[in-house]
Amino acid sequence: MQGPVLRGEGLSRFYDTGEVRVNALLEADFEIFPGDFVAVLGPSGSGKSTLLNILGGMDNPSEGKLWHGEREVTRFSQKALSDYRRDVVGFIFQFFNLIPSLTAIENVDLAASIVKNPLKPKDVLDMVGLTGREKHFPSQLSGGEQQRVSIARAIVKRPDLLLCDEPTGALDSKNSAAIIKLLADTGRTLQCPIILITHDMNIANVAKRLFYMKDGRIDRQEINPEPKPPDTLL
Repeated sequence: MQGPVLRGEGLSRFYDTGEVRVNALLEADFEIFPGDFVAVLGPSGSGKSTLLNILGGMDNPSEGKLWHGEREVTRFSQKALSDYRRDVVGFIFQFFNLIPSLTAIENVDLAASIVKNPLKPKDVLDMVGLTGREKHFPSQLSGGEQQRVSIARAIVKRPDLLLCDEPTGALDSKNSAAIIKLLADTGRTLQCPIILITHDMNIANVAKRLFYMKDGRIDRQEINPEPKPPDTLL
């Protein structure tokens, strides 16, 4: 894709409760390019999750425009928005959301089955370091391994971007570092931009770009001149 993968213009999200308006997101402008690793930081309630939900097509902005390449996402029909979530976006959450009655490879294969040109589930599990663990159920896997399955499930679709909502929040420091390294490596391999919410500045320092959010706004955007190698987190 030439140019930005995603572009936001004046994105805002309001919630009206009686006579009170809650400004969850205000006038967000940004561009996300292939291979970007963007860390989104800010206190609770600053708009981080609202921004991620709009980028992923899970919520609609009250105002503004979101573009995926040359397509305006904010003008999509419900069907087109569903297709966008399925085909374009890979989601990785703090909690793994795996189907407990399916093995690792079955969880990944389920995601692969809904898109037109997936990667091979076995190859993706190998890519995320789960060779030999394919037939294990989530209850038989550690937290770090379960998160690796959730990453495999996201990338098997060949997404145009990965949206990560505190993907290391339920992990210890060793597993957190391994997951961040895996995400960074995946972004480079697939040239897939990563947008990651985190409260951990050590993790944020691995990113190429930093979005600092405050009171619903992207208060500032910074380029990280020397991203920390993910290996240094281990």
